[in-house]
Amino acid sequence: MQTTEKKQRRKILIINIGVIIMLILIAISNVVFAQPTGGQQGPPSLPNTKQIKKMVANLAKEISLDEKQEDQVLAIYQGHFADVKKATSSDRPDRSEMEKLKTELETAVEAVLTEEQQEKFAAYLKEQEKKQRRGRPELL
Repeated sequence: MQTTEKKQRRKILIINIGVIIMLILIAISNVVFAQPTGGQQGPPSLPNTKQIKKMVANLAKEISLDEKQEDQVLAIYQGHFADVKKATSSDRPDRSEMEKLKTELETAVEAVLTEEQQEKFAAYLKEQEKKQRRGRPELL
């Protein structure tokens, strides 16, 4: 009878050890998965000259810009990102200032466009906003 009792105690001990190990593993996994995934923190980095040219070329295709308009829009974008760089060179930029710069960019680009292109540009901006919300930001 005593051997049966010992076997039962041993089974209970093994079960208790298993439960303790499982709880430790759960606690460790919570700590590991609670850490940041290394995604981008803060605002996106500013595009370089090559990236700005690519953005404008993509925009030109989307809204049918002619060469003169494309050159004008490129100059607007380059000026815009120079202004953004100035605004972000010191501490964290003010949200309202960044919104103002974005609005100025859009207004300047619209001034170069025909009415039909303005409509396409508005649709393009909406699509870019949707992409940003889905976590696939594309620089404006």
